[in-house]
This record gives sequence, structure tokens and C-alpha cells, in this order.
Amino acid sequence: MSAYCRYEILLPLAFNDGRPVPQEFLAEAAAEIQRRFGAVSWESQAIEGMWRAGGVGYHDRLNRIYVDAEDTSENRQFFIKLKHRLKTRFQQLDLWLTVHPIEIL
Repeated sequence: MSAYCRYEILLPLAFNDGRPVPQEFLAEAAAEIQRRFGAVSWESQAIEGMWRAGGVGYHDRLNRIYVDAEDTSENRQFFIKLKHRLKTRFQQLDLWLTVHPIEIL
């Protein structure tokens, strides 16, 4: 039995200057994951978030994209590279990408 994990990425619905992110940016991110793993899921409702950095408060509206995949170094490297590309595409200083071990019954 292989070990699996869930890779989750929170993608913004607006650029830092307030302009809405084109829906095709989200669709392209999902398609890239689906091509690699054969599946992808996302939550289309807006996830609201607030955070502070350097004394400045921020408010985010996000969508979550996720996939369950084998926990391999190749898959981790794929997501590290994907995060870099998405940071550029979505014009972000950083994106929240998390990995969670899961057990599939």
C-alpha cells in the first residue's frame, strides 16, 4: 500500500491591486494538475482570509484546489515548481500550498 497525501493550493480571486483574477487562470491551474494526476478538485465558494505582515492588514478571497496523490519526491517537486509558476501568474508574493498525509480506506 502506497502512502498518499493531499496537496492543497489557495488561489486568490483578485490580484493585489484589486482587479479580479480571470477565471481562466483558475481553470488553467486545475487543468495542469488534472493532466499530471488524472484528477483534481476545487471548492468554488470564496474562502475568506485575513492576515498581517509588517504591521499591514490584508484580506483575501480565495479558492482551494486540491488533489490526492502518492507521497513521492517527484510529486512534491511538481508542486514546488507549480507554486513558483502560479505565484508569477497570480502576481503574488507567496501562495499557501500545504501537504497533508491521508489514509485512503
